[in-house]
Amino acid sequence: MLGAIIGDIVGSRFEVENIKTKEFELFTDECLITDDSVMTMAVAKTLIELEQIWKNKADFTGDEYFKEVEKLAIKNMQELGRMYPLHGFGGMFLHWIFTENPVPYNSFGNGAAMRISPVAFGVSDEDEVKKLTKAITGVSHNHEEGYKGAEATSMAIYMAIEGCSKEEIRNRISEEYYPLDFKIDDIRDDYEFDVTCQGSVPQAITAFLESESFEDAIRIAVSVGGDSDTIAAIAGSIAEAYYGIPVELKRKAVTYLDDYLLGIYKEWYGLGV
Repeated sequence: MLGAIIGDIVGSRFEVENIKTKEFELFTDECLITDDSVMTMAVAKTLIELEQIWKNKADFTGDEYFKEVEKLAIKNMQELGRMYPLHGFGGMFLHWIFTENPVPYNSFGNGAAMRISPVAFGVSDEDEVKKLTKAITGVSHNHEEGYKGAEATSMAIYMAIEGCSKEEIRNRISEEYYPLDFKIDDIRDDYEFDVTCQGSVPQAITAFLESESFEDAIRIAVSVGGDSDTIAAIAGSIAEAYYGIPVELKRKAVTYLDDYLLGIYKEWYGLGV
């Protein structure tokens, strides 16, 4: 989860004015959390509550379980979205947040992928990753490309957690989700703002694949340009699973969280509230 949040924070100040280089200061006073972090926290809170509710029940595969996932996802996304409405949400999703009985609106925006990282941690197998991803994504982003972007992200994270190599991750994503037949250096100059899953998730995954460290993944992702905070959030979520996060970056990142979000962060990582 924190990998996505760090990517969001670092990329936030370049979303409007892109920077097409890896050379920049990571954290400044202009950085902030955006909707990427808020919704990632909402998904984490959903999974925390799900574990509390379901811990004494045996069936983690049935319809009742995934209906509970959907119900909690809607509750927490709306709750946190209403607490932080000015953090850069798209118009249609903001309407969804404030709708009394929200329904999915066939979106394939990259909001599906930016928030999904918590799903890949603490699951038992690939099937559970995919089912949880579908349940959480489908409450709003129920277009085929929305599902694809979210699942490609969560599967890349899960594979990194499981110790897969970058080559294995690249091959799996290329075979089942997106062609990754490009290099960031070759697309950087001409890449433009694109908030669709299909126009940003492959770039984010490639940024991770070309990186040499967690920080390098963030820098490459931001340098792509476009929707820089979301691309960096997606790349950062995979990089966290693959490399881990340096302590100094963790310490700096959490200073951008208010007390409420810090509480979710601490509970997610088992640090106590």
